[in-house]
Amino acid sequence: MSAKLFVEGGGDSKELHTRCREAFRKLLEKAGFVGHMPRIVACGARIAAYGDFCTALRVAPTENSVLLVDSESPVDGTPWSHVETGDAWPRPGGATDDQLQFMVVCMESWVLADRNALKRVFGMGLRVSSLLPEENLESRTKDDVQRSLASATRDCGRDRCYRKGRRSFLVVSELDPAILKKRLPHFQRLILILNQYLAPAA
Repeated sequence: MSAKLFVEGGGDSKELHTRCREAFRKLLEKAGFVGHMPRIVACGARIAAYGDFCTALRVAPTENSVLLVDSESPVDGTPWSHVETGDAWPRPGGATDDQLQFMVVCMESWVLADRNALKRVFGMGLRVSSLLPEENLESRTKDDVQRSLASATRDCGRDRCYRKGRRSFLVVSELDPAILKKRLPHFQRLILILNQYLAPAA
């Protein structure tokens, strides 16, 4: 079986698209997908990821296509009701709830969940006391999450502090999926659904 994962991230740069794909590939390999990896498509902006996903559903409706975007806020209802309310994104014809996956509330929530990865990337300059607690990260606001990371890494130097792009994807590639599954229910949901789509044939 195969699947295609449309990921928010990478901006408009070809280099960053490559870094995004590589970071998610490394994370998913550690989550057990070696040998049955989804095809990862770095789409850039959030709305672009949604558009690419909708196109894939229309062009290849039998393919296992999955959309992965920031939720932007805590998720209370069903996946499609969340984006219908927050973004006015209609559910594409034939799309299931399983095909919409979230980084809740954003990719930086994943980063905050793994202190060991942060310490490896940012070293002694990391201000651990400025980081949000690892518990209940999916209930935090996006501003709180991003402000916490900015504050915790501000003493690491201009080229080493956390920022979208190279640094963010470097941290993602270092994350431990076992820790993320323990602390982030929506990450656990993503892995479960990908496993259902990509389980090797018996």
